[in-house]
Amino acid sequence: MEPTPPLLLREPVHQVDPRAVTMWRMTPLLTGIPVLAAAVVVAALADQVRWAALAVAVVAVVLTAFFVVVVPGWRYRFHRWEISDDAVYTQSGWFVRSRVIIPIARIQVVDTAAGPIEQTLNLATLTVTTASSAGTIRIVGLDATVARNAAADLTARTQAHTDDAT
Repeated sequence: MEPTPPLLLREPVHQVDPRAVTMWRMTPLLTGIPVLAAAVVVAALADQVRWAALAVAVVAVVLTAFFVVVVPGWRYRFHRWEISDDAVYTQSGWFVRSRVIIPIARIQVVDTAAGPIEQTLNLATLTVTTASSAGTIRIVGLDATVARNAAADLTARTQAHTDDAT
C-alpha cells in the first residue's frame, strides 16, 4: 500500500460521483418549475398583476436555468473528499470554498443518508461529526455503496482510538 500523501495545501484526492451533477440539476427544477407555473397562472388570470407575474416568471426561468446549467458543473469541479489513515478531508462549495480536515481520533459519529433524489440516483451523503460545533462535514453525492463502505471503515477506525480526543 502506498503512503498517503500529506493532506495540507492540496485538494483532496477523490471527486464526488458524476451522478451528483444530475442531482444538483434536479433540485433547482423542483423549485423553479412550480414557481414558473404559478407565475404563468397568475399572469393569465389576474389582469392587475399580469406584468409583475410575468416578471416573476422571467426571473424564475433565468435563475432556474443558471442553477441547472452552470452551478452543478462548477460544484462538481470543486467538491472533493479523501479518507486517509489519519483524517477525513473535504473540499466543498461552488462560490465560497471550504476545506475541512477532521482527525480520525476526533470523530464521534459517522452516518449516511439519502433523500429521494439521491435514492433514485443510487447516491448518498456521508456525514462525519465531532464534538465541536464546527466539526461536522458532509460529503454529498457519493455512490451509495462507497458511502456505506466509508462509514463502516471510519467506524472501525474510530473504535481503534480508545483515548479521549475531545
